[in-house]
Amino acid sequence: MLTPASAATGDAATPAGDPELSKFGYTPQLRRSLTFTDLLFYGLIYMVPIAPFAIFGSVYAASQGMVALAYVAGLIVMLFTASSYAQMVKAFPIAGSVYNYAGRGIAAPVGFIAGWAIMLDYFLVPGLLYLVASVTIEAAVPSVSSWIWLVGFVAVNAVINYFGIRLTAVAINIMIAGEIIVLGIFLVMGVIGLADGRGNGDWTSAFFSSDNFSLGIVLGSVSVAALSFLGFDGISMLAEESKGGARQVGRAMGVVLLLAGLIFIAQTWVASLFVADPAGLINGDAATIGNAFYAAAEAAAGAPWLATLCLVATAIAWGLPDSMVAQTALSRLLFAMARDKQLPRFLAKVSSRHASPVNAVLFTALVSLAISGTALYYLTEKGEDTITLIATMVNFGAMVAWLLLHAAVIWHYVVRNGSRNWLLHLVMPLVGAGLLVAVLINMKLYTQLTGFIWIGLGLVVLAVLYATGRRPKLSGVGGTEDGVDVA
Repeated sequence: MLTPASAATGDAATPAGDPELSKFGYTPQLRRSLTFTDLLFYGLIYMVPIAPFAIFGSVYAASQGMVALAYVAGLIVMLFTASSYAQMVKAFPIAGSVYNYAGRGIAAPVGFIAGWAIMLDYFLVPGLLYLVASVTIEAAVPSVSSWIWLVGFVAVNAVINYFGIRLTAVAINIMIAGEIIVLGIFLVMGVIGLADGRGNGDWTSAFFSSDNFSLGIVLGSVSVAALSFLGFDGISMLAEESKGGARQVGRAMGVVLLLAGLIFIAQTWVASLFVADPAGLINGDAATIGNAFYAAAEAAAGAPWLATLCLVATAIAWGLPDSMVAQTALSRLLFAMARDKQLPRFLAKVSSRHASPVNAVLFTALVSLAISGTALYYLTEKGEDTITLIATMVNFGAMVAWLLLHAAVIWHYVVRNGSRNWLLHLVMPLVGAGLLVAVLINMKLYTQLTGFIWIGLGLVVLAVLYATGRRPKLSGVGGTEDGVDVA
């Protein structure tokens, strides 16, 4: 049996014989201290309630103005994925998310590829958040360099994550309140602006335009809007730190996805009513697209103060709470894969005092700094649009991993265990997988090529593991012997 190095002690909420972990051959190391509310706030802050502020213009252009429809379609796609997550977290309530679900639901090598694919998402998301935050805050406070903001954001989040999930949860609960307040102010000012006649355009065009509608346009816009939905799955990374266990984690994912989706639809619909020149935005340059939401906010208030408030809120939200939870999710993925000897063992070290994977936390901070720093250099010094490049790469990695998640539901429940719950274990994952394939097909060609290069590199690493006698192995899978997956 695979047994991690040592158990963390000192938390009554995590008994030495945790039944949800012992059957998989693991000794509890992370503390079960998170409530349903903590999970809900974690998921909301990871998804960024005000995420559309930063990418509104990109989604508007990609959807030919049907920005709210793009988020409706995105929500539908994600609900199918959330259903598969909920099924797999019940079967395998341990840290590691889709890496564990595909690995234990199908076979360990498949889990490695799923983990490798989602790693592209988890590695790049913190870097993307830091990049956007530092550039945005410099625009509001030009006297302070974006490089100083970048290093400061990374350092603060690394310290909070280092001292454990409880402190992270407290920080999240405080910071999300600020995002909700700013969002509420924007929506209220939007209603007032419409009442005062400052709106522009058709009230229904954000949901449907007969002149521009096509399935390809909708799916293509979903591939951009999907960036706002990334993060609900990060809740599954906290399966070993949830007081309520697997059922609580699955419920939190579904609730947070629905709440966030409705919030996204509402704010993009209101913002679309204040776009002064729809055709100009659809065909606009990078500056016009990037500033689209803030221009709409200024039009809604009839003064620049609301645009400034939204801009500063975006920078702080992306730079602190949102990137904080992104780093938390990545550190748990690295911890889970290292615990199973599929990544360097030092990443599995857990602080007995803070019950956090300290080496994975520090490594995550360094990688995030390297990615965001490199992207910031090419953006500011070379004029390259690294923000769009990273955003599309993030979506590709997540969607490939989710395809394997859907396959794992079918294989584990229907093929391996003979489930006759056709709706949850066959129909839902099949439809979800089909929708993901359609979105992937409609991604930009350079995104597809770069993404497949990453997956190919993962296959090379997997081949090296086999060649060196380090074949991926997982404990606690039906049909295992001494922790070796023979399923």
